[in-house]
Amino acid sequence: MLKKMTGALLGVAIASALGTAQAEDAKKVDVLLIGGGIMSSTLGIWLNELEPNWTMEMVERLDKVAEESSNGWNNAGTGHSALAELNYTPEDKDGKVTISKAIEINEAFQISRQFWSWQVRNGVLKDPRSFINSTPHMSFVWGDENIAFLKKRYEALKASPLFSGMQYSEDPAQIKQWVPLMMEGRDPKQKIAATWSPLGTDVNFGEITRQFAANLQSKPNFKLNLSSEVENITRNADGSWRVEYKNLKDGKKTETDAKFVFIGAGGGALHLLQKSGIPEANDYAGFPVGGSFLVTDNPEIAQQHLAKAYGKASVGAPPMSVPHLDTRVLDGKRVILFGPFATFSTKFLKQGSYLDLLTSTNTHNAWPMVRVGVAEYPLVEYLAGQLMLSDDDRMAALREYFPNAKKEDWRLWQAGQRVQIIKRDADKGGVLKLGTEIVAAKDGSIAGLLGASPGASTAAPIMLSVLEKVFKDKVATPEWQAKLHQIVPSYGTKLNGDPERVQQEWNYTAEVLQLATPPVATGTQNAKATVSAPRADKAANDMAL
Repeated sequence: MLKKMTGALLGVAIASALGTAQAEDAKKVDVLLIGGGIMSSTLGIWLNELEPNWTMEMVERLDKVAEESSNGWNNAGTGHSALAELNYTPEDKDGKVTISKAIEINEAFQISRQFWSWQVRNGVLKDPRSFINSTPHMSFVWGDENIAFLKKRYEALKASPLFSGMQYSEDPAQIKQWVPLMMEGRDPKQKIAATWSPLGTDVNFGEITRQFAANLQSKPNFKLNLSSEVENITRNADGSWRVEYKNLKDGKKTETDAKFVFIGAGGGALHLLQKSGIPEANDYAGFPVGGSFLVTDNPEIAQQHLAKAYGKASVGAPPMSVPHLDTRVLDGKRVILFGPFATFSTKFLKQGSYLDLLTSTNTHNAWPMVRVGVAEYPLVEYLAGQLMLSDDDRMAALREYFPNAKKEDWRLWQAGQRVQIIKRDADKGGVLKLGTEIVAAKDGSIAGLLGASPGASTAAPIMLSVLEKVFKDKVATPEWQAKLHQIVPSYGTKLNGDPERVQQEWNYTAEVLQLATPPVATGTQNAKATVSAPRADKAANDMAL
């Protein structure tokens, strides 16, 4: 008996010693970024600006950064600023168009413009044309009801200087000047209307990510680990986090202890938050929705269209179904994309596992998923209908925007996966939230980003929100405040309602980013007076594709 007790105690001692040795062997960093996409790279740049002496590591599962949702071919590249996206301006119960969400989205994109401009000025981002190009944003509708809505929307947005320069027309000749491709072959008797804004942009988020990662790699206190998959995240006794990851090429396992961990792994974020064991993650489930686009790179067609033209979702269809015909600049070439057409896979990432949906489901989130499945039956019907579309069906949808489209000029491209948020709700059991949410531990030592919309175009303000949430004390210091205002001059203020400030910001960012000359900012001094909050049942959502 004594021998057994002695052996057991010896075993505990050895295990304890090994654990201590492992703790000492683990590399220690200030920040560990999981995921090599636009979110993690943007946060890395923010932190390098604010705390250049902090040590950082980035862990990416694939052999390159920006290969999942951030890749230019896996998203629509829209600089979302609500200039064209009709779902950001829903009608209230009285039929009034509400613009509060549109203003919020636009304000966020102004932060992105300022953030990118600072990075260009400091050589972090190179030639602006490599990642952002002026591309007018349009709304395009037909039918009396939709035309009436678009006109009301246009009139409502005029109250805000953020939407200055927008033009409205029901004249086919004028619309043909804006988008000749969309008017050729169109029935002259069809009633149509459009708005056109010169402030729109096409953005290659993959290129931004690659340039950010390259800059971070030039820093002595930063390390990028590619082909490395995170296997476990555990809390250390001192409050830091141990992240265990494996090199997928040679099988080598590494442990890193980090004071702060950010999970910016796109569709993979939910699994990793669950691995961490933080109770905040128990409120969430994920539902994957993919998107495909029709693509043409025929130069004769591409040169006839310079716009991102957004339509209106069909009656009964969810907001995520909003179709758009987009000019893109990808791989140095001008192409046109039309979509998205919803697709379904149980994968949470384009290069993920078919078991992703199943393995993310647990006792905490199963019931919310069931409740959402019942409450969002129209979405289920929509997805089922999308999955049954034939090639001819997709071409018919395209011809509503480009009447003379020929099947031989177009191919179908599968874009990225978007994991929509299902959140536990005390009253409803669960609700579908198609936006983005920052999920963080109470002490701010670990945080992750869930969701999709409005996506990469607001990476800079979203990561700024992460800083405010997890580094609250640091953000309050004079040093951080000064730097934040240096990078984003409008930080802490709202541009809406101040035409002079809007003009100043537009002129500055347009010059640095080599964008089209901005219009004169007009609008009332208090646009907020014309704004009412959208109803919960008409939330402004999309897939951010």
